[in-house]
Amino acid sequence: MTQGSATATHGMNEAQASAVATLSGPMLVLAGAGTGKTRVVTFRIANLIRHRIRPDRILAVTFTNKAAGEMQDRVGELIGQPSRGGPRSRRRRNQKDDAPKPTISTFHSHCVRILRSHATALGYPAKFSIYDRSDQESLARGVLRELRLPGTALKPSDMLSIIGGWKNASIQPPEAASVAATDREHFAAAAYRRYQDGLRARGAVDFDDLLLLTEILFDEHSDIRDEEASKFDHVLVDEYQDTNGSQYRITRHLTLKHQNLCVVGDDDQSIYAWRGADVSHILNFTKDWPNAKVVYLEENYRSTAQILELANRLIDYNTKRHDKILIANRPAGPRPRIEQFKDEIAESKTVVHEIKDWIENRHIQPRDIAILFRTNEQPRLFETELRKAKIPYVMLGSQSFFDRREVRDILAYLRWIEQPDDEVSLLRVVNTPPRGLGTKTMKLLIERAVQRGESVWKVMSDPEAISDLKPAARRGIETLTQVANEVRQDASEGRLTDSLRTLLTRTAYSDEIRRLYDQQEERDARMASLDDLTNALAAFQENKRRGKEGLTGFLADIALAGREMGNEKDKLAAQNAVWLLTLHAAKGLEFPIVYMVGMEDGILPHSRSVKSGRDEDIAEERRLCYVGITRAQENLTMSLSLTRRKWGKPRPTTPSRFLYEITGKADKPTDQAKRPRPRK
Repeated sequence: MTQGSATATHGMNEAQASAVATLSGPMLVLAGAGTGKTRVVTFRIANLIRHRIRPDRILAVTFTNKAAGEMQDRVGELIGQPSRGGPRSRRRRNQKDDAPKPTISTFHSHCVRILRSHATALGYPAKFSIYDRSDQESLARGVLRELRLPGTALKPSDMLSIIGGWKNASIQPPEAASVAATDREHFAAAAYRRYQDGLRARGAVDFDDLLLLTEILFDEHSDIRDEEASKFDHVLVDEYQDTNGSQYRITRHLTLKHQNLCVVGDDDQSIYAWRGADVSHILNFTKDWPNAKVVYLEENYRSTAQILELANRLIDYNTKRHDKILIANRPAGPRPRIEQFKDEIAESKTVVHEIKDWIENRHIQPRDIAILFRTNEQPRLFETELRKAKIPYVMLGSQSFFDRREVRDILAYLRWIEQPDDEVSLLRVVNTPPRGLGTKTMKLLIERAVQRGESVWKVMSDPEAISDLKPAARRGIETLTQVANEVRQDASEGRLTDSLRTLLTRTAYSDEIRRLYDQQEERDARMASLDDLTNALAAFQENKRRGKEGLTGFLADIALAGREMGNEKDKLAAQNAVWLLTLHAAKGLEFPIVYMVGMEDGILPHSRSVKSGRDEDIAEERRLCYVGITRAQENLTMSLSLTRRKWGKPRPTTPSRFLYEITGKADKPTDQAKRPRPRK
């Protein structure tokens, strides 16, 4: 190891140091829960730069903007570049802003950048809109109406779920009918092509298209694929166990030539099969890259040995996994408990009573306690008891900032101004506030657009096509045109925050808020949301690297951020309150005290997995249980109810099979197919 490597790995254990010091070739870093994964990734990027790899020749991809931002900050600190919000002076920040930096982003953000440069090769505009769920459902409803499908046959949400699954599996409209198995899937297959044609006609893509279209682009245009691959000499992928088929293939396209690919992840924490993640990618990495180095990170800095003993015993029942264990670095602690109660009411009362004792008598902060559950129906009773006990609590899943009406309205305005053919956005705001373009007028204009085979805005922009409209409607169109031109002018000159202020002023949107809401408190809250949106745009503009992308880049950032829970977790963490979390939402978090409730067959493992009878479904539920256990740092309690009400009557339950496995009372599977450790 060179002196530079020794410095780069100071304070690391042997396995961490090995991963950081390896500077070329394919490498799989199997990072168990709480083993310092993020530290290894960031230190490795910094070490590559110290060994004269140009920063802008390094690409690191992960799954959330929050993770990407934190990684960028930590790498910047390690190589002496300022973080996004660090304490360094503005003068020093400005001096460093133009220094080469590694590209660290989410998969979807990186695909947006690729598509912005090359979308025209696929027949999409460079300034395509990215539709959120509400926009998608609006388009889906129109498609289902065109197909004259009754509402009971296929709901828009079901249609989008099926199509999203196909997109994650890289199935395009022509292949959909051949893979459809149920009546609903056949209906969705019929709608798929119309849905995609509708997106294209509106100059829009949905979230799943960002990956699928990039994959199609690379498959159909080898010159573009080679151009994008040639931009980087090293690629790192975080949370590799969560990659779906498109992400896996895009990664191969970008790395096949230089083979400097480092992937970091944990097959034991692969819990997103329902959204396309394929654990086989991390299991088969050494088959894909036969000369790959494998590093095992097993020293756990989070949990006590007693908690890790349960986690190791449980996950060992999964036959298809890499052979590894978690080893505690911290001192011993209390043994985890398994508690059973006569019913779910007794369970919730007792758990909350214990939490009250932790807070009042043992001086534990509420934010250090979490209640984890498998299904969204479980927390109701715990919420009731926490309220009775006057214990503050927070729960993921409250209305997102991006779902608020006023935020959606203004973002729709901006999307339409950037992409006038975006009819979903136009129709949302065309009469908000009212400007003489009501439902009857718009229905007429839509009919004319269909007859002429043009977008609605092209019809509205044609003086001849609107000559018979009422004067108020024509004035409304004229006003819209003026607003769009002024906002577009501000944005084109780089004055992004001015463009938003112009929009709010010219539309008199504050008057709309006063019209819709009677209570001053509600009005203030709505205006505060618009203030937050303005602040977000200002922050984007101040980031010289991203600000150059203009309004298009900001809208893409917002669309991607709206898909994540990271920001919501940050806001909840700032509150001193007990956490109520699903096991899925708890991944990436840790707490001194954890209660895992509802440990019953049919809840964990979920009834769907039990009924399917498939080993891989139970294996994923077991990984989910493992994730829950490894959230606990010091105290872990697992509980079950002996009876649980269903349709008003108490029904006996069956203890979760995972409890028998945790306590060593279940038979081990005979076909142990674990990936053995490679010899050193």
